[in-house]
Amino acid sequence: MASLNLADTVVTFLALLGPQKVLLSFARIARSLDVRSLRLVTMATAATAAIVGTLCALTAPWIATFFHIGSAALALASGLVFFIYAVGLVLGIHFDHAEAPAEAIDDADGGDADPSHPLRSGFRAMLLPFVVSPLAVAADLEESLSAGGWGGRWVVAGAFALVALLDALCALIFAPVLRRTHESILEVLSRLLGILLAAVGVQVFLSGLTTLGVLHSLH
Repeated sequence: MASLNLADTVVTFLALLGPQKVLLSFARIARSLDVRSLRLVTMATAATAAIVGTLCALTAPWIATFFHIGSAALALASGLVFFIYAVGLVLGIHFDHAEAPAEAIDDADGGDADPSHPLRSGFRAMLLPFVVSPLAVAADLEESLSAGGWGGRWVVAGAFALVALLDALCALIFAPVLRRTHESILEVLSRLLGILLAAVGVQVFLSGLTTLGVLHSLH
């Protein structure tokens, strides 16, 4: 990727991990947490996401070599995982929580955080949509593999961290507002977002097939 620069890479990550992808998830946990707890969860998840993105960007060549994976495999895997997650949003199914009895400390209501254990439950609720987003991690690895040097890999890492920081700022500003939104409206928005994200997952999966030569064109 000869034309790699910070601005273009930031735009790429904004499309895959921007506020439009995570704000609804933050809004859901904001309905169960006080402002202080929400801030702790937001900063913890953003910092962890930035660390994960930085580590993936800097170690991408070694990760790809060790696991014997390439761009096509990354696209297929991330597209499939993201599609399943998006279908869960559409159907109101949350795969990031196991069923638990009512007295368990982990929440089992699907998406809301537990006020008695705000950091742990909130962090857990944000794992898939934010901390380790399949599409964002796959794009992070692909961009880094294309960078061809330490300078380019640091650009990718910096762009990922900037987007994680932007997501945190938007969550701190807008999640307390969204928490006052009626549950039915959040549910409609969540399912609409799920449909759009399912299409993104399919598109990434098809891109992986095209890379393998299975599909010659997406048109």
